[in-house]
This record gives sequence, structure tokens and C-alpha cells, in this order.
Amino acid sequence: MDFASDNASGADPKILAALVAANSGSFPAYGADPYTQRAEAMLRDVFERDCVVFLVATGTGANALALGALTPPWGAIFCHEDAHVMDDECGAPEFFTAGAKMIGMAGHAGKIAPDTLRETLAAYPRGLVKQVQPATLSLSQATECGTLYTPAEVAELTAIARGSGVRTHMDGARFANALVTLGCTPAELTWKAGVDALSFGATKNGTLACEAVIIFDRALADDFAYRRKRGGHLVSKGRLLGAQMIAYLEDAHWLGLARRANASARRLAEGLASIPGVRIPWSPQINEIFAVLPRRIDQALKSAGSRYYDWGARGLPEAQKPGADEIFVRLVTSFATRDYEIEQFLDIARRAG
Repeated sequence: MDFASDNASGADPKILAALVAANSGSFPAYGADPYTQRAEAMLRDVFERDCVVFLVATGTGANALALGALTPPWGAIFCHEDAHVMDDECGAPEFFTAGAKMIGMAGHAGKIAPDTLRETLAAYPRGLVKQVQPATLSLSQATECGTLYTPAEVAELTAIARGSGVRTHMDGARFANALVTLGCTPAELTWKAGVDALSFGATKNGTLACEAVIIFDRALADDFAYRRKRGGHLVSKGRLLGAQMIAYLEDAHWLGLARRANASARRLAEGLASIPGVRIPWSPQINEIFAVLPRRIDQALKSAGSRYYDWGARGLPEAQKPGADEIFVRLVTSFATRDYEIEQFLDIARRAG
């Protein structure tokens, strides 16, 4: 009953098998191997564009390097105040941009509203020498609250940003989970909606350690190879990343894994919502569930060995915030979540309720 994070699950068996197969033999190093080259070509096909692809091993590396490519040291990176790049990367974006400033914006359920972005950009006029210069908008897809931006919403935000000379980065740590819910194409959710660079996540969805930075405008990628090497994110045995990405993408396997994780979340959320005293402030859109639990249920679940995180209630409207006898929590399912884990968890919650 581990619902703490999709990082807690192991690698998908198909991807592990691909790693074992790629382990045999001798191949050129540092991404000059056929596995890496095929993975890059597959990602260009997935996104229907002649984009530039760089494989890296971590999501933090992908985000920080992508933001470094878009943002000068004197630039501002605009994001939601609860965004992963803001709160959970130990200053890596600031470090890899050589000192750019993160500007957090409030927004319900993890999303940035168009008017909020307009007001924030207006407070950072271009050319004021005393102030950081507007450079990059970073959107989380899905957000830290498990909510989604539709392609139309992405396009509206990127258009506002572009009007102030601001590029857009998308943190796609759970991009696959968002995509299967929205039912659009990868292109429609990214470059066709105005996104300049994407951190394409795979680790949370079945790989061992494999992510990609995808830059849709080739002019922005001129020096990225040097940034990746200088930042310590060029893997010498690159074929072991390439092999994972190939297995991940082949036969739309990545989307099947995400559908499985999302379906588990729906079952868990529906079960919780039926228990008296449990409140679900917004319907889960991906594989994350946010719930207000009575403390007696929380204590019973944790005493039985369940794992999940207590969560900050800053994104909740005042009327929905937990009372003295309640707690706000996040639960995450993955491709590896089993039905019996969900049923056991719900049975404990029902009996405690």
C-alpha cells in the first residue's frame, strides 16, 4: 500500500529486458550509438517535428538544463508558486542558469491563470536595469496538484508570454499521464501550442533512469550539447538510456503504462469519495489523488503500513481547507499499482470511518 510516489515503483519489465539486451556487446560512447540515435528519431516522430533531442538521466537535470538554455543569468523564470522547479530542485534551475531568479505565481489547484500571468509580467517590464529581465515561463504538465492544462490553455499562456518576449518551457515529468487524459497528440500539447522546450519525463512511468530534453526550435539548441556535458549529464554509456527510451516508446508502450496508472488512481479516488468524512477537492485527472481525510482514518491507514504524503493546503480555497480533525494528503498510483493494494487500503479506510 505504497502511494507515496510513482518514483517508488521499479522499472517496467519490458524496459528492464531492453536494458539487458543492450548490455551485451560494444558500442560507441557518449550517445554516438545506434540505440541513442534511434531513440532520438523516435521522439522526433512522436512529436511530428524535426526537433533536437537530448537524453539525460534525471528530471532535475532535464528541467535545469532546459531552463538554462532559455534563460540568461539576469533573467526571470515565471512559474506556479508550488511548481517542482520552484520548490523541489534544490536551486538547480538557478544554478544551471548561473543565477536567474524564480518568480512564483499563486493559482488554484496548481494552475496559472492568464490574468495572473499578465499581471506578473506587467510587474517585470523589459529594459528596467534594476530588475531581472523576463525570460521564461515554466508550465508543469501535469501540475503539482495533478491538474492539467488543455492545449488551448497552454496556447493562451504561451501567447501572453510571447507578447512579452518570454519563451515557454514545459516540465513534463508526468507528460504521458496528462496526454492520455487529454486525448490529444504530443505535438498539440507542446510546440503547436507554443512550447519551446519540453522536459519529457519517463522515469515516473516505467524507466529506470531516463528522461529527455526536447527543444522544438533548433536555434535554441546550438550550445545545449556543451551545457549537458559541462553540467555532468552526458552519460558515457548512452546506449543504456537509448535502449530504455526505445522500449518505452515502441508500440505506444508509454501511453499504456500511463493509462494503467491513471485507471488505478480513478479506482482509488472513487473508493475514497464514497467514505463518509473524506473529501476530494478536485477530481483526479492523472495518477495523483488529493484528499482531505479525517485524522482517525489517516492514523488507521498509517498504522497499517500505508505510505503517502501529508500535503500543504496552500492551493485549497479557504472553505475547502482541512479542519482541526482533518489532514490534507497526496496519494500517487503507478503502472505497478495492483488492485489488491487499492482494495486493502480502502477496506482499512472504510472500517476506520
